[in-house]
Amino acid sequence: MNRRSLLTLLFSCCLVLLAAVPSALAMGGKLPPINEPAPEFALPTNTGDGQISLTDYRGKWIVAYFYPKDFTSGCTIEAKKFQQDLPKYLDRNTQILGISADDVDSHAKFCDSEGLKFPLLADTTGATSKAYGSWMGFVSSRHTFIIDPAGTLKATFTGVNPIVHSREVLTKLDELQQG
Repeated sequence: MNRRSLLTLLFSCCLVLLAAVPSALAMGGKLPPINEPAPEFALPTNTGDGQISLTDYRGKWIVAYFYPKDFTSGCTIEAKKFQQDLPKYLDRNTQILGISADDVDSHAKFCDSEGLKFPLLADTTGATSKAYGSWMGFVSSRHTFIIDPAGTLKATFTGVNPIVHSREVLTKLDELQQG
């Protein structure tokens, strides 16, 4: 068997295995169910506030976005788009929380470098990412969750395109707040 045939066979096998994964599972595991309480968390943050928990934001909408790594191209684009739209989120009583496996020091440098004014949370063990079905073994998957003021999960985004994602989230947030 030549190299090209072997690669084609290997690729085909991967596609078959991926097709067999139930739709309730994302690449990071089982996603939490919509219209149920969002998984609780308390994680260290770069803001100097020690830890931030989901319950700290009761009464506000939350956009919790998981991303793979500080300073990478897609993650930088996504973070900058959220920052660019931050006034629109604040007008909607919404707090943005970025979550990755990077530590607090990396988050602080990333925020300073990119001018980010929202908290980044350090999920260094991956426990929160796992609870949200967003863990890929050593990094978080690019998933986003909208949580209402009562702590209920209202929307999930997988297969995120960092360039247009913030606009998609704002559109969904408007739908949820009007409904």
